[in-house]
Amino acid sequence: MVTTYKEALEWIHGRLRLGIKPGLSRMEWMMDQLDHPEKKINTVHIGGTNGKGSTVAFLRSILQEAGFTVGTFTSPYIEQFNERISINGKPISDQEILDLTNVILPLAGKLEETELGGPTEFEVITAMSFYYFACHPKVDIVLYEVGLGGRLDSTNMIKPLVSVITNIGLDHTQILGDTYEEIAFEKAGIIKRQTPIYTAVKHLGAMRVIEEQAAKLEAPFFRLGDDFFVRDHESVREGEVFTLETSTETLEQLEISMIGQHQTENAALAICVAQYLEQQRLFHISEQAIRTGLKQAFWPGRFEILSEQPLIIIDGAHNDEGITTLVHELSARFSDRNIHIVFAALKDKKYDKMIAKLDQVANQLSFVNFDFPRAAKAEEFLKISQLPNKVAVDEWKPYLQEEIQNLKADSMLVITGSLYFISEVKPFLCNYLKNMTISL
Repeated sequence: MVTTYKEALEWIHGRLRLGIKPGLSRMEWMMDQLDHPEKKINTVHIGGTNGKGSTVAFLRSILQEAGFTVGTFTSPYIEQFNERISINGKPISDQEILDLTNVILPLAGKLEETELGGPTEFEVITAMSFYYFACHPKVDIVLYEVGLGGRLDSTNMIKPLVSVITNIGLDHTQILGDTYEEIAFEKAGIIKRQTPIYTAVKHLGAMRVIEEQAAKLEAPFFRLGDDFFVRDHESVREGEVFTLETSTETLEQLEISMIGQHQTENAALAICVAQYLEQQRLFHISEQAIRTGLKQAFWPGRFEILSEQPLIIIDGAHNDEGITTLVHELSARFSDRNIHIVFAALKDKKYDKMIAKLDQVANQLSFVNFDFPRAAKAEEFLKISQLPNKVAVDEWKPYLQEEIQNLKADSMLVITGSLYFISEVKPFLCNYLKNMTISL
């Protein structure tokens, strides 16, 4: 038994020593011990490579606007650990984390004595979320973001009302496979029999894999570009405007505050899920709730403008597809700016392609080290980049402070890469910028 929140976090994070262990056997064992809380909640399952968190944010905001109490399970966190388990966007309390730890900790001890071995950190947190939401009397629906892959992911214990697969890219290839088709097979593992699946997958080989799996399971299949369409897209200063066309209706002049053409695709997925829940009379969701919910939706660390003057943006572009999107938006929106990019990544990422794309848009590149077990070294990035104006930085905090102080009116600072890095940078910068404003 642990007695403080700090001890609870230390125990949870201590499970990281077990690494990643794909498979559902340990989750099945724990759920059986807890009388299967995962079967007692209404859920939507959201997988994919990029866009999972944003799609969760759009759908949560729509459902909240319709008057429902919405749980979310997401990863990793940006500002505080507790946000991984949230209700209506509000992270659960320190006391609730402590209470949940004392529910799961004894089970973890018993499990370690079996041939299955002890649960990983992610399995522990997932089990906590199932138990928490099942015991919470006011939660109407829970949106579950897949952690890694899908087929063998801990969250795949649920039987959702509807499933979503966002776009697919070559990420976590050492675990999920080297090709789009292999990765799509893992992602398609969240599809359940006769349960609708909505997807924004573009790669034809990956799409065929998902479609075949849906057919095997008699799951109604809906794909962006075939069954629903984003039309008349326009980027505006405050976000994006677009029209969604489906087989049954057209919603014109939809507005979102999250920046990027790709966010219109994530929003489209969220709208289609909301419309399905309404059509099946599972949840009453009006068109006004959709429109207002979309506009109010926010997801931290995704092309997030922390400051207008000086212009500072953070973006958790942690893989090749994410960097491609970031580079596109910077080129489209800020071609008149001198762009200084600060980048950090994990060593299991294919960062050579990522750096090559950053080279194309940056006037200056700063590669930084940060304290994380899987973090790659800044010196490695420096060797790959072909940009003349580049530097490797060991201590990123004083470096960012100095660069912000020296940032000119025609320049901008973009901090990107690993979400683990972004989760350290954001609170630090928010505090620094706040104090800077006060001092002025």
